Amino acid sequence: MLDNLFKGVFSQPGEAVILVHIFLLCILSALACGIILALAYTYKSRYTKSFLMTICILPAVVCTVIMMVNGNIGTGVAVAGAFSLVRFRSTPGSAKEICTIFIAMGAGLISGMGYLAYAILFSILLSVITVVFKAIKIGKVKENTKVLLITVPEDLNYDTAFDEILKNYTKSYELFTVKTSNLGSLFKLKYLVDMKSGVSEKEMIDEIRCRNGNLEIRLSTQELSDEL
Repeated sequence: MLDNLFKGVFSQPGEAVILVHIFLLCILSALACGIILALAYTYKSRYTKSFLMTICILPAVVCTVIMMVNGNIGTGVAVAGAFSLVRFRSTPGSAKEICTIFIAMGAGLISGMGYLAYAILFSILLSVITVVFKAIKIGKVKENTKVLLITVPEDLNYDTAFDEILKNYTKSYELFTVKTSNLGSLFKLKYLVDMKSGVSEKEMIDEIRCRNGNLEIRLSTQELSDEL
């Protein structure tokens, strides 16, 4: 009787029905995968409560969708197209966040196909790999390497305006982005700088403020700059 209650209204006679306890088992397995991935993401990472909630719930959502379209090729293709069009965040996410979202979707897909043990094993393995990559120093940006953003008025010759200051406070610097702002009345310069050890960042910023008319200046790590 309970199984008939959860039978689709468009189901054909004799068509297989997903049993309630099987459905719940798959959902719980997908949720466990999401929790494992969310806990792994919190290790040495910046995160928000909403993003962690998304990672926890996303495998269960994908799992449910896959169970509903299992065996229907046409519906499966349509759902795959819908997933490719979904924007999970209103702003572009970092590579780490996008990777975590795809891992969560993979865990949900495996759970939806019924391979519950593989789904949990997949989540554990990817979580361990994620934590290991965060712990090792390979590919890590040097602590003294930072991104300097300077806003200047349009009448300032920015090509050489800050060379003297940057030579005093940095080992090397490179201007790699220039863009206009405020209808062209301002320029925003983006430098990649390798700061000297023991120098005062505040003193450098104060000197730059005297050159750019006290407009906006921002100094941040390269990783944080990419995420903002």
